[in-house]
Amino acid sequence: MKKQTRGKADFPILVMTIVLVLFGCIMIYSASYYTAIVKYGKPGYYFFLKQLVGAVLGCVAMLFFMNFNFQRLEAWSIPILIACCVMLIAVFIPGIGKEQYDSARWIDLGFVQIQPAEITKFAIIIYLSSYFARNRDKLSKFWKGVFPALLVIAIPCGLILAQPNFSMLLIILMLVFIMMFLGGVSGRQLGTMGIIGVAGAAGIAILEPYRIKRIFVFLDPWKDTTGNSYQLIQSFYAIGSGGLFGKGLGRSQQKYLYLPYGESDFIFGIIAEELGLIGVIAMLLGFLVIIWRGIRIALLCPNRFGSLLAGGITAMLAVQVLINIAVATGVCPPTGQTLPFISYGSSSLIIFMSSIGVLLNISRSTTKT
Repeated sequence: MKKQTRGKADFPILVMTIVLVLFGCIMIYSASYYTAIVKYGKPGYYFFLKQLVGAVLGCVAMLFFMNFNFQRLEAWSIPILIACCVMLIAVFIPGIGKEQYDSARWIDLGFVQIQPAEITKFAIIIYLSSYFARNRDKLSKFWKGVFPALLVIAIPCGLILAQPNFSMLLIILMLVFIMMFLGGVSGRQLGTMGIIGVAGAAGIAILEPYRIKRIFVFLDPWKDTTGNSYQLIQSFYAIGSGGLFGKGLGRSQQKYLYLPYGESDFIFGIIAEELGLIGVIAMLLGFLVIIWRGIRIALLCPNRFGSLLAGGITAMLAVQVLINIAVATGVCPPTGQTLPFISYGSSSLIIFMSSIGVLLNISRSTTKT
């Protein structure tokens, strides 16, 4: 008979997460100090200090979830999702929600701003892990098995689209597809829903002119180098000028107000410029260690809910890393998504560190004969 015991947390994941978070803080200081002083009239360490606070809170959250039995999340999956829907509605309430760049995506608590969509992304993974673990025998039938889950997550997805936050919605839909694959949904159902999902996303995209512009920017960025393609072109300059070894830490030229959002969405460009190909490869190896160990945890976990949850967390990290880098290198249209652990943004940092805490907690579950 197999007995489940609590072992040690996965040490490589813990170490690489801390290393990437500290590396992110350093790069944010390098990428943002000039912007903080000149553009915002703040001290040079303004963004760095805020990220450091987020890192400390993220560490507390990671340690908490590392020692909080992950199986309890299964019972709380629906209440957590409901709480996220409430927060997604709150962003539209005057005095609570904060609108930036024609989007209502943040809740302003005064001392901190929260982006509910980041929490919702994680909450959907928890919910689907719980649902697929409990309804494994029903997944062969779409209407009785898969459809009820899709109906539930359609509510937060609709609220995210209303903000509007189309790029976040696309990432969530990708994660839902991956979770269905991991959960055991048949290939025929996956293929049908994949086609419907792509067609639906294309239809939503063409409804807004700015989304069409982003697609054209992606297809031919050199057509409008000073307009819609400006940010992407500056990212190309940053990456291309870094060469093999980079210009050196703190010596980026693009951060002097040439590359917009160099501390957040396009921090990959600053890293490539200052640390070169060698620095980029070292960073990617850090992510690969976490992803590899996450896949291993998902495969070895004896608990089906834990296995699906570990797979979903690993997929969430991998998808966001790939999309952020793909945007910075012009491989896919601009989305405005952060590079996990590295980009400026406390909400994203705390959620990713919390999810790593859950992954570490799952890694403590071992099987002995």
